[in-house]
Amino acid sequence: MIFANNWDDVEISKRLAGVIDTELDRDLALRVYTSQLIGQQPDLVMHGGGNTSCKSATTDLHGNRIEVLCVKGSGWDLGTIEAPGLPAVRLDPLLALESLDALSDEEMINVQRANLLDSAAPNPSVETLLHAFLPHKFIDHTHATAFLVLANLPDAEAAMEEIFGGEMVYVPYVMPGFELARTAAACFRDKPQATGMLLGKHGHFTWGPDAKTSYDRVIEQTNMVEKWLAGKRQPVIFSGKRLPPALTGGFLSRLRGLLSDDDAKHTHMPVFHIINDDKTFGFLEREDLSKLAATGVATPDHVIRIKPFPLVLDAEDVEGPREKLAARVADYANSYKAYFDKQSQKVVHPKNMLSARPKLVWARGVGVIGVGQTSREARVITDLAQQNIRVMLEGSAAGGFVPIGVKDLFDMEYWSLEQAKLGKVSVPVLTGRIVVVTGGAGAIGAATAAAFMAQGAEVMLVDKNEDRLITTAKRLKKLSGVHAEMCCIDITEDGAASIVAGQAVDRFGGIDILVSNAGMAAPGAIHKLNEASLRESFELNFFAHYRIAKAVTQVFVSQGSGGQLLFNVSKQAVNPGREFGAYGLPKATLMFLVKQLALELGDSRIRVNGVNADRIRSGLLTDEMIASRSSARGVSEDEYMSGNLLGQEVCAVHVAEAFIALAKSERTTGHVMTVDGGNIAASLR
Repeated sequence: MIFANNWDDVEISKRLAGVIDTELDRDLALRVYTSQLIGQQPDLVMHGGGNTSCKSATTDLHGNRIEVLCVKGSGWDLGTIEAPGLPAVRLDPLLALESLDALSDEEMINVQRANLLDSAAPNPSVETLLHAFLPHKFIDHTHATAFLVLANLPDAEAAMEEIFGGEMVYVPYVMPGFELARTAAACFRDKPQATGMLLGKHGHFTWGPDAKTSYDRVIEQTNMVEKWLAGKRQPVIFSGKRLPPALTGGFLSRLRGLLSDDDAKHTHMPVFHIINDDKTFGFLEREDLSKLAATGVATPDHVIRIKPFPLVLDAEDVEGPREKLAARVADYANSYKAYFDKQSQKVVHPKNMLSARPKLVWARGVGVIGVGQTSREARVITDLAQQNIRVMLEGSAAGGFVPIGVKDLFDMEYWSLEQAKLGKVSVPVLTGRIVVVTGGAGAIGAATAAAFMAQGAEVMLVDKNEDRLITTAKRLKKLSGVHAEMCCIDITEDGAASIVAGQAVDRFGGIDILVSNAGMAAPGAIHKLNEASLRESFELNFFAHYRIAKAVTQVFVSQGSGGQLLFNVSKQAVNPGREFGAYGLPKATLMFLVKQLALELGDSRIRVNGVNADRIRSGLLTDEMIASRSSARGVSEDEYMSGNLLGQEVCAVHVAEAFIALAKSERTTGHVMTVDGGNIAASLR
């Protein structure tokens, strides 16, 4: 692809107009602007890869001038970075480090933090010293696909010279940190007229006296490599053979269940993201697929996210019995352990082995599968996987793909700076759990989805009202920052339950919890009700629950890792209300279903529980109905809604909390929890 230069003089004038006129403020405004321009083109800096910097000056409390380096900080994304994401570090102490013979990573980070102007600022990039040692004001570091192809060619330096002549510095591969910074600075001094730098096996640097010059060089030099590669690319041919959805879904749920068993005691269920476009299928049909899988990654930065090698599965692994797939997963884990044992013996400091399960799966006939702790992580993995595949394909066509070797892969994957993070990051208790919520756009459904998302779960909302579904999903995204999947379907339609379960498996790889919540109450005296209306109520209030439970249970069984069925029953099941028989009859049957399923599914570690709620403001109990009922009883609406033993209104969020409590109750099944503020007539005991 050819990149556009998006520099806009009008936009930069607007930004500078609002800046306090100091040298540092102006430099930071320009640095932020071009950093965002780079980050907003994902193929330049895939998922946090790359960094930017500028050298500037400010004054201390005594008015003394201080030279500083403002460099991208940990946790910031270039596409959305702001000035706080470019912490200022005193420059002179950094420059003094170049004279040292050695400097550990921990010492390097300590010096960088000790010289931050703001002690609360994020850690500066691990490549801070490289930015410091290069004598230019603005510096950009990117990982464009084209440059990764170039960096991993068998003779990358010769190809670089062919494209750029004497304009580019070549730096042989050195692991990021102090040694890379010193090596790069020495290589630059041998070619001070250069306008850019190629780090072997790693990426691309540009620089300039101002932000625009460095940014222009990023775009210009990347496009030069793109044009050089254009004549060497070969089309990816796909035969058109795809596995039927039934086979794909069964395979994904089996694989997810097998990957949930992890010797490293990483207890969170994995979440999948699947790429299955024609180009991906064409790549997976290559005869040299296993060879490519064993070569490594396009840039060392990627190994931390996707591990050194993917798990490769052939058609017989995908279509075969669970035992065969289990053996392939076990083979991968044993291979990874052997890799760890061999390489860890070569290092001075002891290492803690990471999870032995793959982060990436290449499955013929299915696609490329990212295996993450969350859906976001899984998507990041597949994005990086696609970039790696492009680098492999284009590198093979341009002379070869020769990335760093196994030792360097291990050193990067088990980098001390990454090992130090182990055990320090806590995640919500339901992280990795896939939750399907029917009636997801209603009051109880939306509250339940929000509660599960707050606990780290991934959620798919199911509802027939598309407008309300979209509105609910947007509200949840604003509330949690996490995207909820949507399935717009009438749950009572023939085949709807299988579609819902299939969509959840295709999107996430499986299901862990079903909250079967959809329902509707139609008032009317039972002896006056026509049979068609009663049957319609049974379709939604019983049979829809039965069918979705049946479809989801098939996924649970395929996964082999248990699961939970949670039902929104109703107090009507035990305490019928006048003229609500058409609602109470199917709900009473639904409560029996809870008991029956619990009895029959316990051996499969599938827990089945329900919630009996009453007087919840929702689509069942509308404002009009509340007004009518309170008027008929001669009480205010507030008095009617709080007419229970506690004298307090029960809300949708309280029902959601009950579902969460049941989801976490690992030794509870066959239970129906009452959420009504206290109603003795509806109590179960």
